[in-house]
Amino acid sequence: MKILKSRKALSPVVASIILIAVTVAVSLAVAIWMGALTGGYMKTEELQITGYRWGANYINITLTAKTDVVITGAMVDDKPTTCYKQDGNQITQTSPYSVPKGTTVTVKVMNVGDTGWTPGLPYKITIMTQSAQYPWTGTANP
Repeated sequence: MKILKSRKALSPVVASIILIAVTVAVSLAVAIWMGALTGGYMKTEELQITGYRWGANYINITLTAKTDVVITGAMVDDKPTTCYKQDGNQITQTSPYSVPKGTTVTVKVMNVGDTGWTPGLPYKITIMTQSAQYPWTGTANP
């Protein structure tokens, strides 16, 4: 068997540096790819309660959308209740209320069982959207 003494190989130091560089490049590519996959799931929405008016068995809540928001329902004291758009149509999971960014709308939230509010008692009103819940507590003053 003939040994080739004239051919030179890579030094172990250079080989190690190349191996580390390839590993870092692949790691960065995977990290960027994973970040792009999860970016669509990180969508946030922001809804601000800017006013309210108590009625006999309902409350009109004025909302301002800081981002595009889709309202799907409401709760009173953590119990589901009916709520309506400004045009009188009911808001449900199957018939949500799309509110564009920068828009101010009024939502009519009924008391549970359509009963009247007790003056002076606090009520927790929660507006539910596709990705969040916005609780608000107010003292009834019908």
